[in-house]
Amino acid sequence: MLLPIEHRLAAELAVKLPQIQAAIKLLDDGATVPFIARYRKEATGGLDDAQLRVLEERLYALRELEKRRLEIIAAIEKQDKMTPALLEAITHAQDKAHLEDLYLPYRKKRRTKAQIAHEAGLQSLADSLLNNPALNPQSEAAKYLKAPFTTEEGDNPGIADAGQALEGAQHILIERFAEHAPLLQSLREYLRSHAMLTAKATKDKKDSDTKFTDYHDYAEAISKIPSHRALALLRGEREAVLKLKLYLNSELEEKKRSTALNPCESLIARQFNIHNQKRPADAWLMDTVHASWRTKIFSHLETELMNNLRERAEAEAIQVFAQNLKALLLAAPAGPRVTIGLDPGLRTGVKVAVVDATGKVLTTTTIYPHPPKNDWDSAIQTLQQLAEQHQVSLIAIGNGTASRETDHLIRDLIKKHPQLKLTSIMVSEAGASVYSASELASQELPEMDVSLRGAVSIARRLQDPLAELVKIDPKSIGVGQYQHDVDQGKLAHTLDAVVEDSVNAVGVNVNTASPALLRYVAGLNSKIAHNIFAYRNAKGLFTQRTDLLQVPSLGEKTFEQAAGFLRIPNGTNPLDASAVHPESYPLVEQILHDVKLNVAELIGNQLVLKSIRPEKYANAQFGLLTVKDILHELEKPGRDPRSTFKTATFKEGIESIQDLHAGMVLEGVVTNVAAFGAFIDIGVHQDGLVHISALADKFVKDPHTIVKVGQVVKVKVLEVDEKRRRIMLTMRMSDGAAIKH
Repeated sequence: MLLPIEHRLAAELAVKLPQIQAAIKLLDDGATVPFIARYRKEATGGLDDAQLRVLEERLYALRELEKRRLEIIAAIEKQDKMTPALLEAITHAQDKAHLEDLYLPYRKKRRTKAQIAHEAGLQSLADSLLNNPALNPQSEAAKYLKAPFTTEEGDNPGIADAGQALEGAQHILIERFAEHAPLLQSLREYLRSHAMLTAKATKDKKDSDTKFTDYHDYAEAISKIPSHRALALLRGEREAVLKLKLYLNSELEEKKRSTALNPCESLIARQFNIHNQKRPADAWLMDTVHASWRTKIFSHLETELMNNLRERAEAEAIQVFAQNLKALLLAAPAGPRVTIGLDPGLRTGVKVAVVDATGKVLTTTTIYPHPPKNDWDSAIQTLQQLAEQHQVSLIAIGNGTASRETDHLIRDLIKKHPQLKLTSIMVSEAGASVYSASELASQELPEMDVSLRGAVSIARRLQDPLAELVKIDPKSIGVGQYQHDVDQGKLAHTLDAVVEDSVNAVGVNVNTASPALLRYVAGLNSKIAHNIFAYRNAKGLFTQRTDLLQVPSLGEKTFEQAAGFLRIPNGTNPLDASAVHPESYPLVEQILHDVKLNVAELIGNQLVLKSIRPEKYANAQFGLLTVKDILHELEKPGRDPRSTFKTATFKEGIESIQDLHAGMVLEGVVTNVAAFGAFIDIGVHQDGLVHISALADKFVKDPHTIVKVGQVVKVKVLEVDEKRRRIMLTMRMSDGAAIKH
């Protein structure tokens, strides 16, 4: 018997049924994943945000499956064709493919050749020859001749001769074979294990194509094709460079097509008890099996299998993008320090923006140290004056065009003026141009030229990557592979969830956050985020969390979801600056009463906090997990889960791919992680690749277990291909030769 949805989810996630039931109830009641993960641990048994996201996604998929099941049952019952056996099979179908197989014979379709043959009375001929191959096909078919006639469905050509009768009977059997659900399931499983995908270059593109040369003569088991390869193949086909075709592995092994049945045709024959014993109808039946596979079943399953390959590849690509985005969003912030942001350029100059510790723009300008103006000394003087005037401590350099040249400029500045005590960092400027031209940038920096907004964004994303990157469509940040080839709706949904989880993991200062950041707080949306922003501008800073209830559209339910993630530093209640939820304030009051301290005296007092036994305060309202979380939070309220800020130092003199040679050991920053390895910025305007096999001195199944976006790593150069602009790197320092890939 098919298990209820809750039981299936419990088995899939390997957790207890009550945990699933509690999580489903909370989700159905409108609770957000971050809120459930952080403040409803007792109910769900401590399910984390990753588990809850999977649960949420699978719950939706299984509910859609049940909805489709009911639709199919209703449709068949309306035709008055439901049987107990069919209802049993539909009720127990475990996936959509099997469900649709069962519905196939009852699906409304255009008038087929098989239907026309049925109208002409040829079903009994088809049944007779199938059940008794000893009959002579020609003799039997001669009994079914019929003049043309008209039915409610349309004109029927009738049966002019035995050949036409046998053709019609064959169409009936082909449709029967192609709509037999158990057979389709067996064939589907066989194909999944034994199908080979081949690719050939199209004749007109074979000599001119350079992007897909690896696939001009390609074959691989479809079950083993990794995500990135599948998406590359599908893109090649979409661009009419490659022609893809599916074969059984046995067919590729044969030099010439055998007249014998292939393994799938043998499955069809066995299902309907067809054997070639040289009886009169055996040859006709074998031909019917061949025809059913070639003209009907294979094309249907090939389309389905290719769709499955695409869906699987897209799902993996989206997951890789999500992991990279999370690492980038949770990258270590440089913190609230006065920063100069530089958006490098050559002819158009280097755009300069100075922002204070809160990200507020102090001044902007443009310098021209590079060709054609070469105003190097003047540029250094300008930067020196800005640094002195505004007490700058950090310089953020965008990593695009002219970034290494601009890096040289700043090194020269630091060398000539050590008293400034400046630190320079190369910052990814992916998406900065998108932000600059956005409506949000126009609202935030209305009087500023578009070209200067990028420098502001670069400075701010060094101070706090999360707060700045949420202003950009996640798809524009550029840490994915083939992101334009995947389902954009699924990609957007997944990336939004990543941003939401990241924002709520860190928490948000409600008095400084932009509407772009606020909208990702659990329970909030764009409208409420803008209302908070407008209320703050009109009424002044929030002094306590309960003030939020005065914001239009922010009711009790929204407050419950959002309050724990919204922080108010230096407010009237110190707890408002922590992750302790207002619903737990009475518990803290009880603890304060027992230890005879006020809030300010208890917060950060590890000696007292470690002496408190959580079990003493656990009750029906506040479980043990909640009490432990509260005590942990009181030790370091509002702690930032992000790592300590660290930067890479690019090697001096290594500025372009021409400066590289095998054996060089360099420091770099991980810019992207894919299923096949990691891309590293080593400061030459072209990322190098560390193949998955060169990430560690052990087998690596998933590169994300070794590296993450933004991580500083040490690499050795293995190969440099200047023509194809490819740099092969290794993180195994013992490697002395190129890896195979």
